[in-house]
Amino acid sequence: MLEFGPIQLASPAVLAALSGYSDWPMRRICTRLGAPYTICEVLLDKFVLDVTKGRKAKRFLRVDDEDHPTGAQLMGSEPEQFAAAAVRLVEAGFDCIDINFGCPVKKVLGKCRGGYLLSEPETALEIVARVRGVVPAEIPVTVKMRRAMDDSPASRDRFFEIYDKAFSLGVAAVTVHGRTVRQGYQGNASWGFLRELKAYAPERTLLGSGDLFNAPACIEMLSQTGVDGVTIARGAIGNPWIFQQFQALAAGKPLPAPPCLFEQREVIGEHYRLAEELYGSKRCCPLMRKFGIKYSRLHPRQDEVRDAFVRVRQPRDWRAVLERFYAEDLPGRYPDESTPENSSHGKPETSSPPT
Repeated sequence: MLEFGPIQLASPAVLAALSGYSDWPMRRICTRLGAPYTICEVLLDKFVLDVTKGRKAKRFLRVDDEDHPTGAQLMGSEPEQFAAAAVRLVEAGFDCIDINFGCPVKKVLGKCRGGYLLSEPETALEIVARVRGVVPAEIPVTVKMRRAMDDSPASRDRFFEIYDKAFSLGVAAVTVHGRTVRQGYQGNASWGFLRELKAYAPERTLLGSGDLFNAPACIEMLSQTGVDGVTIARGAIGNPWIFQQFQALAAGKPLPAPPCLFEQREVIGEHYRLAEELYGSKRCCPLMRKFGIKYSRLHPRQDEVRDAFVRVRQPRDWRAVLERFYAEDLPGRYPDESTPENSSHGKPETSSPPT
């Protein structure tokens, strides 16, 4: 089990916040396929305060009964505004507030948000204190960090200052991505740092992040580092079955076979239906293309299916792809980790939040 605050989860593998991806439809699909906890795509504090009603609020702040427990990840630079936005997210129905001190995107850093705050412990800790001070006691506050701004000793010291004091201020858990902010998404995540961090304060709830592209990698991170849980990011895009696969391995069972094409068709079709419900048919198609491209990695004719999803422009195009490529119930495949989109140089785990 994984516990933080009053939230108790039967599995320690959860869905990370993914800008542009972990919207309500993706979270719902992952929940149905075994994710015990999901986090919405990162939201700017100003955006949350400005979008109080209407279609945008429904799109970004939607939480239904089936979605619990679910967290909201918040980003900003002004402590007072940050706290006010946290209250708004609790009112919207989110079960946890996750503070983003980890995003390495240049535009975000340039506005003193995300990973930039690892270089400003005073501001970061004021944000933590204010959020914890205004959020109801039964709502846990968690923090997402990277292992430092860079590899300098001063950056390491600032990381530990924030890490130590955040827990003393009442943070229930911290997720640490094993790369530095300056590293971005290059190279490998340092699981050794996660092991060191867990040994440093074993009583604290620590989740690990970085290079978790399949269920065996999640098991390996838990084994190698001793962290209490893992947050799956890119590994869940187009492969929500990763949570079921993880649970099987955690129970000592063999790795399940990848979903067959009929299983894939059912989930892809439902994902599209949920997206159409949320965004409408006109907006849905361009948003869902990126998911179709990711789902294509599980198809034995990956390249053809990917190209077909790229060409989708209307709902009938989406249906045509399913009718053509998912009509025969063939065995699926596991995603190829050597492809550019799965490499360290591929799509970031978080990009710019909505504005």
